[in-house]
Amino acid sequence: MNTVDKVVNAYIKGTFTGDTELLQSVFHEKARMTGYLGDQLLIGDPQPFIEDIGSQASMESNGDPYEAEVVSKVIVGNIADVTIRESGFRGSLKLEDHFHLIDDGTRWWIISKLFTVIE
Repeated sequence: MNTVDKVVNAYIKGTFTGDTELLQSVFHEKARMTGYLGDQLLIGDPQPFIEDIGSQASMESNGDPYEAEVVSKVIVGNIADVTIRESGFRGSLKLEDHFHLIDDGTRWWIISKLFTVIE
């Protein structure tokens, strides 16, 4: 498994288990997070997402049917683009996430996440 996969898998695991430290560890300190929850546009950094994940019981402990599937991945040199589809998020939401990752010379990081609810 390459290190891009490890970062994306850590994001998925942290989201499901409510592990905010794990989530914090995958995002670059200057990462951006932008997207739609329904018709609400959110633009900022990942901190509100991480805090939201940590403020509620985890999807794992709730028995939510959360699944995440990598639907595309492109790695070119020190950059990567990964798309995942999540279902069962907080029980019933389906989302599509587009991640941009960079290798800054020390390791791979998520530098941006673009997301939308798809159902």
